[in-house]
This record gives sequence, structure tokens and C-alpha cells, in this order.
Amino acid sequence: MNFKVILAAAALLATQSFAIIGIGGHYAPGFGTKMKAGEFAPVTEGIEFGHDGFSGGMQGFGFKLWIDILPIIDIEATYNIQFGSYDAALYVDGVADPIPIEIELAGTPFGKANPKFVASNLDISITYPITFIPIIRPYIGGGFTYYLNTFVLNQSFVQGIIDEPAIADMVRSVANKEGLDPEALQQKAKELETLGETLKQRVQDKAADEGLNTSVGGHVLVGMRGKLPIIPIAVYTNFKYYFGGDYPKEIDAGNMTLEVGGGFAL
Repeated sequence: MNFKVILAAAALLATQSFAIIGIGGHYAPGFGTKMKAGEFAPVTEGIEFGHDGFSGGMQGFGFKLWIDILPIIDIEATYNIQFGSYDAALYVDGVADPIPIEIELAGTPFGKANPKFVASNLDISITYPITFIPIIRPYIGGGFTYYLNTFVLNQSFVQGIIDEPAIADMVRSVANKEGLDPEALQQKAKELETLGETLKQRVQDKAADEGLNTSVGGHVLVGMRGKLPIIPIAVYTNFKYYFGGDYPKEIDAGNMTLEVGGGFAL
């Protein structure tokens, strides 16, 4: 067989193993992030608030756009969202049972549940392929990161909500269940639902007033993409280490994220 034909076929195979452009989605857990618990402390007369923490990491997901057509280097744009749940509750003096706080935040992919700390980041990365072998493309790189994160439902945040006579009276009324008959307990359940809706709205309003905490930093990464010839599907995995970024005082960021996903690549 003609050697030039073999060489041309091999070159064609290699070029079609890498995409000009690709877009995909991925699973993106964060590792090592911890949230410190907040001990119960007064937020208004006769009412205390406290919250638990979490440790070990955060669940997450993300989206990626990459461009391989540039000479020598490639470019990636990534947006990740990560979240961790924690328990929070109100205690009323003289009442044994706590009132758990459940929060439904508009604009987040979560329903009514325990409060969540949500962190997101936008990464712009420049990567350099380690080899140019067909099908598999390992690389190293780094770049710029724009951080966004939500508040933590801590004592000072809750104090601004509960330290209103009408809200504080609702909390005390809901908490006092001693000596009630079944019908009265049903009425208390309705009061608790009303309190939950009121607190939810107040938290949303206060969160909107405070806005997201934003900061800038960077990251380094090592990763790999794989794509079969002709087929417009690619898979990828990245491990990123972050630096910089500003977080609430309760958060000890782990700064490590794994991205595993795939998408369309042309």
C-alpha cells in the first residue's frame, strides 16, 4: 500500500479525533469544604437561634464550553454550582421542642428543604495539551475564576428577621403547645405553616437586599478529553485546585473540584 495514503489516513484520523468546539455538562463535587456550626444564641428576647455545619464536601454540577482550534493552546469556559445542606432551628425559652427552619429560595434548583450554602464560579482556563495522540487528549492549565456565593443563615442574619415584634410573637405562639387538645394542635400546625411562609419571604427579601458575595481568584487544573473519530460526542474529566475567593466566616473552603462529564463536540 502507498505510504502516503497510510500517512494521510492517519492524519485524517487524528484531526477528527479532536473537536473544533464542544459544549457539555458535568458532575462537579467539591472536596474538603467545611461549615462551622453556630451555637445557640439569643436573636431576640426569649428566642434563640442555632445551626449545624457540614464537612467533607459539597455536591455540584456544571457546564463547559471548550475550543480546540487554536494553535498550541486550548480554551475552556466553565460554570459550576455547588451546595451543602445544614440544619437550623429556633428555640423559645421554656419550650422543649425546637422549631426547624426550612427555606425555599427562589432562583435556585432546590425546593423547600434545610438551608443550603450555595457557591458558584465562572472559570476561564487556558490549557496546554501534553500529547497530541488521537482520541485521548490529556492537558494541564489554569486561569481566572470569578466566585459567587450566598449568605449563611447565621445569628446576625436571623436576628434581623426575628427581631420584629410581629414575627417574634408568631414564633412564641407556634412553640407553645403545652396542654392542647387534638383540634388545637391542628390549629398550631396551620400556624407553623404560616410562620414558615412568613420566614421564607423575609429570608428571600433580606437575601435579595444583601445580594451574592462576589470575589476573584484563580485555579490550576489537570484534565483529559476523549473523542472517537467522526462521532460528535466527547467525554472529559478535570481536577481543579482553586485559590483566592472570599467566603462567609463559617465556611472553610476545600478549594478542590472534580469535573466528570461529556457533551457534543464538532
